[in-house]
Amino acid sequence: MLVINFFPFPNLETERLYLRQVIDSDAPEIMELRGNAETMKYIPRPLVKNLDDALAHVAMISEKNNANEGINWAITIKGNHKLIGIIGHYIIQKENFRAEIGYMLLPEFQNRGIISEAIQEVVNYGFTKMKLHSIQAVIDPNNLSSEKVLRKNGFVKEAHFIENEFANGKFWDSVVYSLLKRNFKK
Repeated sequence: MLVINFFPFPNLETERLYLRQVIDSDAPEIMELRGNAETMKYIPRPLVKNLDDALAHVAMISEKNNANEGINWAITIKGNHKLIGIIGHYIIQKENFRAEIGYMLLPEFQNRGIISEAIQEVVNYGFTKMKLHSIQAVIDPNNLSSEKVLRKNGFVKEAHFIENEFANGKFWDSVVYSLLKRNFKK
């Protein structure tokens, strides 16, 4: 079984980005990300309605990090501490050496290659430091931007589940993309 330890918290760097721990002072940006109906339209989770909801989300992220059950990074531009997005291994299946990656980015930073750059670093961390065998992403089939970025980063479609999740008063489809360690090219 996989043994994982996220202490001390592993900050990551790319050419343009600094990925750091999500902290309480990020709550306004979390509220902006997860409280925006447009940003959340493909994510079957309730909208963050206020600062307390955002702080609760930060606390949940911290709890998962501290328990080594998941790891999430604040995406920032080097030289600017402000959170512009979140990326992480949200769900880790230790017995299967597999994790689920997820990501979000504020709308004004989209279509600049930021998520792709962050995915490369987080996937590399997953394969080299966490010793994962595979990484998956579960997306809404209508989220064509996410599908495009996953394919660009070597993920392949594994499955399309029809109305397999009930959230926010409706049934949602899920598409699973995955990347095996042996197929990863940094």
